[in-house]
Order: sequence, then C-alpha cells, then structure tokens
Amino acid sequence: MRRPLLALAVVLTAIGAFTGGLAWLLDTPRPPAGASRAERLYLGLCATCHGPDGRGSWRAALFLVRPGRLNDAATLDRRSDQYLFDIIKYGGAPIGRPGMPAFGSTLTDDEIAELVAYVRALSRAR
Repeated sequence: MRRPLLALAVVLTAIGAFTGGLAWLLDTPRPPAGASRAERLYLGLCATCHGPDGRGSWRAALFLVRPGRLNDAATLDRRSDQYLFDIIKYGGAPIGRPGMPAFGSTLTDDEIAELVAYVRALSRAR
C-alpha cells in the first residue's frame, strides 16, 4: 500500500516541476518602469510570438508558428498602417496568415493604433 502511494507522490511532484518549468520558460517579459501603454500591450500580447525586440521568439517555434519579424524596417515599410491595423484587429486568417490571432475584441481601435506606432518604432530602433 505504501509503495503505490509513494509512486503517486513522485509522479505528481515530477509533473508539478515540469509544468512549473514550462511556466517559467513561457512567461512573458515584464514591462520596464515607466513603459508606455503601447509597450505594455506589446509585451503582454505580442512578445510571446514576435519577441520583446520584434525579432521573433523561440517560443513560437514550439507551436510551429513563424511570426513576422517586426524589427525589419524594409519589410514593414512595404506595409501600410491600415494593413498593420487590420491584421492586429482581425487576425491573419482573412489574408492567409492564420497564425496571427485577432485582437479586435480585446483592444480598442485607439490601442491598436498605438500598437501600430509602437511596431513602426521597433523597426527603426536598430
């Protein structure tokens, strides 16, 4: 009777350690003190896939997602602000980029416009 109980305790401890480690690895970066609302939104919603600096994240590769590089000014210069606004609001599925989720139900239009400006600034921050 004691042996199965001990085995169960060991298995539960191992599962807890594994999930705790994953939570630590997949945690989003904290915004610095005095961060703008757009930076806080970006770090909370976008950095998981696009990375805190816009270069992409290894976390996205875990889910076989290849997000766009937001630090590439040449690529972003080919995209209009309206395109960036629409892909944030409606997601990528309507334009053939199904990995990008829609944030229109989460964010206001003003917040999306601030994110667009922040993404433009990321591409110029090199």
